[in-house]
Amino acid sequence: MFSFFKKSAPAPAPAEGPTLLPEGWTVKPASTPAPTPQALATPPVPAPAPAVVVAPAAPVAAPAVVVPVPVPVPPPAVAPAVAAPEPAPAPRQSWMDRLRAGLRKTGGSIAGVFTGTRIDDQLYEELEEALLMADAGVKATQFLLDDLKRRVKDSKATDPQAVRALLVDALAELLKPLEKGLEVGRFTPTVMMVVGVNGAGKTTSIGKLTRHLAESDQKVLLAAADTFRAAAREQLGVWADRTQVEIISQEGGDPAAVSFDAVSAGRARGADVVIADTAGRLPTQLHLMEELKKIKRVITKAQEGAPHEVLLVVDGNTGQNALNQVKAFDEALGLTGLIVTKLDGTAKGGVLAAIARERAVPVYFIGVGEKLEDLETFNAREFARALLE
Repeated sequence: MFSFFKKSAPAPAPAEGPTLLPEGWTVKPASTPAPTPQALATPPVPAPAPAVVVAPAAPVAAPAVVVPVPVPVPPPAVAPAVAAPEPAPAPRQSWMDRLRAGLRKTGGSIAGVFTGTRIDDQLYEELEEALLMADAGVKATQFLLDDLKRRVKDSKATDPQAVRALLVDALAELLKPLEKGLEVGRFTPTVMMVVGVNGAGKTTSIGKLTRHLAESDQKVLLAAADTFRAAAREQLGVWADRTQVEIISQEGGDPAAVSFDAVSAGRARGADVVIADTAGRLPTQLHLMEELKKIKRVITKAQEGAPHEVLLVVDGNTGQNALNQVKAFDEALGLTGLIVTKLDGTAKGGVLAAIARERAVPVYFIGVGEKLEDLETFNAREFARALLE
């Protein structure tokens, strides 16, 4: 599985640099050691020759004749026939199928524009309307149309299907700046602060990310800093039990204090990653946004330079509202990455184009469902193809 998820060397040894975690969220086992030079230099010991037994001559005039008796050789063992296993589908291809299914509602309206036989102003007008309906936004839509017209002119395309292929290229190029791998290991522990509005899938995304990290031999510690909602602590506790990781929780406590204790505990216990779940906040609730700023300041006191990642979880169904959330949380906290969830519903996938054009915060992961495998790394060309092809 192709993945941008990677692990870096700890800070005390900067010469080694970041180390990429392998594809598929797993760690490759060490290979069998090669033989030592001494072992290669030692000549093989030949097998001893079979002993020859000479029978004594019989007390008769004629000499005895010894007829050798051949030793029976057992027939070679025949291994039972084993049916060759059917090749399993490539994990990334399976992911692409789920992504296409999730974006079908958005992509279907755009693909319908290219069913005609002519490339004219009407085609571009219909395409503009379809992109706006997909929540690409005015700026991104105008940018894509101008770029597409230039590509059509340069390639001298005459088929609407060729125009759609050029649109895939234009969208992939627009989304390319959003590609970035989540990096862990440069700091010990790597502290992540996860924020978002209620209902965006924040706690579930933390659980999925924790599972992937744990399967990559990363020691994870969770902080249940959403102390105002009991269900949030219970839900995070369920994920902690499933992934067998530790969790710092306090009913009715101060969210900043819980975050401080979790970072301190992570440093003392040798955790690789500390993830702090926070309460849902609306950008318009200024007093609640100030609480998030306080949590970030307290985490910095617990570990200098932390949090190293401030991740915003946004619901892909919210369209242009997702862009507004990105702007508000980025101005308040300084976002380092996004997790876009629920692209399997009535998602308006074009919002990623709007984000890329107006606030290019990297998209670390996108999700198309509730299952563990439904959270994957973001790839610009894969997304463009799933949306438009």
